[in-house]
Amino acid sequence: MFLDFGPVGFYIARHFGFCYGVENAIEKSYKALEENEGKKVYLLSQMIHNQEVNNDLQSRGIQFIMDTDGTQFIPWDSIGKDDVVIIPAFGTTLEIEHLLLDKGVEVQKYNTTCPFVEKVWNRAEKLGKDKFTVIIHGKPRHEETRATFSHSASTGPSVIVRDMEEAKRLGAYITGLKPKEEFYEEFAGKFLEGFDVEKDLMRVGVVNQTTMLASETQGIAEYFRSLMIERYGEENLKQHFADTRDTLCYATNDNQDSTYELLETNADLAIVVGGYNSSNTSHIVELCERKYPTYFINSESEIKSAEEIHHFLYHEKRKEITHNFLPPKEQVKIVLTSGASCPDTLVDRVLQKMVSFFPGSRSIEEVMRDFL
Repeated sequence: MFLDFGPVGFYIARHFGFCYGVENAIEKSYKALEENEGKKVYLLSQMIHNQEVNNDLQSRGIQFIMDTDGTQFIPWDSIGKDDVVIIPAFGTTLEIEHLLLDKGVEVQKYNTTCPFVEKVWNRAEKLGKDKFTVIIHGKPRHEETRATFSHSASTGPSVIVRDMEEAKRLGAYITGLKPKEEFYEEFAGKFLEGFDVEKDLMRVGVVNQTTMLASETQGIAEYFRSLMIERYGEENLKQHFADTRDTLCYATNDNQDSTYELLETNADLAIVVGGYNSSNTSHIVELCERKYPTYFINSESEIKSAEEIHHFLYHEKRKEITHNFLPPKEQVKIVLTSGASCPDTLVDRVLQKMVSFFPGSRSIEEVMRDFL
């Protein structure tokens, strides 16, 4: 969709912003606060990877038990059975869930785990029961990947790969190009204890951290599928490779597909709004960077003026200030989108601020009448 304000126009993604899992998690968090006045209310970690949402929850009294990488802020000994603990949309490990249950904490009442994350867990557990090794495409330190690993490892061998490059390094053990002894050092911290390289890489299935690039997960799965055909023959494929395409999160997939559609436009630049530690948002940034100068911001406050924008360089993990980021054109065309953990209101505020830099722009009401 193109919103034509005259001197500036915006290509808006068909799908962007909060998905069902995030909306449900936020709603339950505020409900927990309302229903438990006077009690200590904790979040296991960030509700979602969005700074504005997390800041608001903290300002209302919610305390974070740990950060996104699992670093503890509040010791477990400080949490008792009368306290409220909210499990975030990413879910949690079986170990932490059992720890809370042993303390008498009512875990399920405010469990906001996304149903699509749970779908991945269910499939991963079934793969293990069916004697397949689960290959998880994800970031090893991300809380969702840690949770998925915990669930998959409860029933069978599991190993994590970060990207296609790492998948190919794992594939070298399937084809025998690398001696099995090297696996344990190369994949240290990414496999289930007792992993047997020779036996456990004969039957595999791929699942993902739901915020990873779906196309990359599919590519990784296709890679392992081709290895199994090469080694065991296509007629024996089902005995060695499990098809898990139906576990991909529809919301992440839709957001990413919508971004691919935006790449077909003749925009001058892209602005992506979201939390700097948001995995799905960072992948949208990566897609936009393939074609446009791309500015990754967490809110409209990062846009200081028509001449200055403060943005995040995802690959270098640092902030950057860019001057004169708007080209001198009769009409500047901007791709504007966000990740699944970004409130729509944030995108709206960014749009309004950008429009304010262009004198003579049409009003939002006038532009929206074009679509009535």
